[in-house]
Amino acid sequence: MTGSSVVTRRAVARRSFLRGSGTALLTLPLLDVMSPTLGQRALAGDAADADSPPRFLAICATLGFHGPYLFPETEGSDYELTPYLKQIAEHRDKFTLLSGLSHPEQQGNNGHASELTWLTSAQRPGLSGFRNTISIDQLIANQVGLQTRYPSLALSTSGRSMSWNASGVELPAETSPTKLFKLLFMRGSEQDIAAEMRGIKRGRSILDTLIGPASKIQHQLSHHDREKLDQYMVSVRELEQRLLQSEEWVKRPKPHVNRSVPNDVQDKSDAIAKQDLMYDMIVLALQTDSTRTITLQLSGMNAAPKIRGVDSDWHGLSHHGKDAEKIEELRLIEEAEFAAFGRFLSKMRAIKEGGATFLDRTAIMFGSNLGNASAHDWRNLPLLVAGGGFRHGRYVKHDSNQNTPMANLFVTFAQRMGVEIDRFGSSTSDAVRGIES
Repeated sequence: MTGSSVVTRRAVARRSFLRGSGTALLTLPLLDVMSPTLGQRALAGDAADADSPPRFLAICATLGFHGPYLFPETEGSDYELTPYLKQIAEHRDKFTLLSGLSHPEQQGNNGHASELTWLTSAQRPGLSGFRNTISIDQLIANQVGLQTRYPSLALSTSGRSMSWNASGVELPAETSPTKLFKLLFMRGSEQDIAAEMRGIKRGRSILDTLIGPASKIQHQLSHHDREKLDQYMVSVRELEQRLLQSEEWVKRPKPHVNRSVPNDVQDKSDAIAKQDLMYDMIVLALQTDSTRTITLQLSGMNAAPKIRGVDSDWHGLSHHGKDAEKIEELRLIEEAEFAAFGRFLSKMRAIKEGGATFLDRTAIMFGSNLGNASAHDWRNLPLLVAGGGFRHGRYVKHDSNQNTPMANLFVTFAQRMGVEIDRFGSSTSDAVRGIES
């Protein structure tokens, strides 16, 4: 054919690739060993890092915050406290408020689709052909997570995760503080440990059987397919390394904390109690160096939360349409959320570590994927950065029409965690005005 070339070759069946290993139609994402408990464990040397390691926490409130009650009229350090900022006023010197940031092209298959990409910046979420990309927390965890028992934790009050792996697959989120506590601090029985070890060894043996057949078919593949296979094999080898380290972690005792197993909040409408308890678990997870990277999704509900003065459906209130009565009820909910966040900051600030506070060593991003939830607007996102050793105490307004890429902020966070990147997703810079060391 003129102007083109046709490559003919016998198709390599996926079944034949795996037949030799006796694992027909097996794919890595289906392995038991890739569960959050086993597949994400890794071995570190001394868990108590004398250099006081940096940490990263991203918290997304998916029903947004009412802008007029959050953002001051003027930027700078002398801004007047708004109703929401009054809830965290005692930490004014430890946080920076940002406006005018967003990810580009976030119109999706529904008004809340931007939740999928809050930590990835992938475009057109949920629409035909959409495939998510790795979230910034997982990029960080992949490079520094081997220093802790758990490379990262994905937490949620509803079950929806903010974390996505390199294949664009949503990682399961833990919603139960009880289960999280047991995972972090309670050692299983000898039978449980033995079963865990068998699972790790079984995973390693399966991976071993995949490597041989993969190498034998390389000469039959196109350049593009060889690249894909190389990427696959890199993932296999990385998983092998994690499995080897997981085996060592299983043998090591878990940290001891002076606290009994927490009871999950049984009242589904008590949203703030759920947030408070999950914040407590985050403090413990970070303080014991069980992980250094955490995401938390704070979900609303299609019901009235258990907050004095609130009688209406939370989701409905977020679509207030500028109705004054609805906005005042919404204000009570969102003030309570900020108050819960303030209590968390107080706990982080009360812990001393290496001459600084625990908050100083933990970069926290608190915000939402919606700038105006009432209109499902994903622009001009509310974002607050606390701790992390950055210079704080200001409100910084970026252009509300030509938003600064939010992914620029992710590059800053990654670099602070020791990950050597100069771009991520839709970023255009490795810095954001207002976030400085």
